[in-house]
Amino acid sequence: MPDHKLTNPPVTDRVREAMAISLRGCDELLPREDWLNKLARSEATGQPLRIKLGLDPTAPDIHLGHTVVLNKMRQLQDLGHQVIFLIGDFTSLIGDPSGRNTTRPPLSAEQIRANAETYRDQAFKVLDAGKTELRYNSEWSDALGARGMIQLAARYTVARMMERNDFAERFRAGQSISVHEFLYPLMQGYDSVALKSDIELGGTDQKFNLLVGRHLQQEYGQEPQCILTMPLLEGLDGVEKMSKSKNNYVGITEDANSMFAKVLSISDELMWRWYTLLSFRSMAEIEALQAEVAAGRNPKDAKVLLAREITTRFHSAQAADAAEQDFAHRSRGGVPDEIPEVQLAGAPLGIGLLLKQAGLAPSTSEANRLIDGGGVRVDSSVISDKGLKLQAGTYVVQVGKRKFARVTLA
Repeated sequence: MPDHKLTNPPVTDRVREAMAISLRGCDELLPREDWLNKLARSEATGQPLRIKLGLDPTAPDIHLGHTVVLNKMRQLQDLGHQVIFLIGDFTSLIGDPSGRNTTRPPLSAEQIRANAETYRDQAFKVLDAGKTELRYNSEWSDALGARGMIQLAARYTVARMMERNDFAERFRAGQSISVHEFLYPLMQGYDSVALKSDIELGGTDQKFNLLVGRHLQQEYGQEPQCILTMPLLEGLDGVEKMSKSKNNYVGITEDANSMFAKVLSISDELMWRWYTLLSFRSMAEIEALQAEVAAGRNPKDAKVLLAREITTRFHSAQAADAAEQDFAHRSRGGVPDEIPEVQLAGAPLGIGLLLKQAGLAPSTSEANRLIDGGGVRVDSSVISDKGLKLQAGTYVVQVGKRKFARVTLA
């Protein structure tokens, strides 16, 4: 723990730089003066600060939107502070009610274990694994027991819990609130006590939970943590937050070619927000690039640089090179060097059924919609006839810009 007796430590240029990095892209940093003092004290004493980020493994994989807080964590890690990546295997059993208008169903222990392994592996694509403290909140939460849980609950009031927007709205609407949901912010806050964190990171939807951690640390006689919230990243459409359910996401386990192409598909305006929240380039570099684009440089050049950086991070520089070449080849109307080989029987076969059986469309009705939209090519020719039947032979079939298959029909 930092030496709390050191008061009014000097604010050096290095401290100001660390503060600027902390504020980059963030939604809120509370209380800002406390964090500046913590940074200055750390600089003066040489004692790293403890940076906490907790994620519940509620899904088997994560997308770029989830990495916004991980990126902030890495920026603080690169400043020399101790980052703690906390996997909420205990809190996942409760289910986070944040932003919910119904009770969130808890996951099974088996689901949590499987998801936790995936989260850990994916988080270390952003964080430096060798310098990251990996923890699971079951370590102290299981040991707390019923007596400890009652004692913890005594440190927070129902009135303060009902100040939380989603609880208040559900109560006014007559919707049920289970008692166990009150335990979630308490247990997340207790994590901060157990880890003695100096600052906790989270999305804007986590602000209430982060403040509970600050309150509980004071209750337990600790210096309260600061809180830093990051905005929710807009997805490929530039409107809705990135979400698998809205199909506007870039999964960090997607193949390199798809990842590269998806980043290039975003708007020029959205590109700069993604640069701020996702890139590890300095703000000075980004602002210089913006100035070049404003002066006439093709914005696609900047977008390619961003696509290369992101693809390299989650794959490799070689994979990014290959993805860039693949995208350029397709943009010229070419066919990728490697595409799936599909063997089908039943010639002659209708084009809609062929697309479905080849895995290029989920159904014949969707295949017909794609044909109507001019999104289907056979041997580079656009198909407009939904009644087309293909005879025995081998065809290169393309759907949209990125789906290809070499179909041999017998």
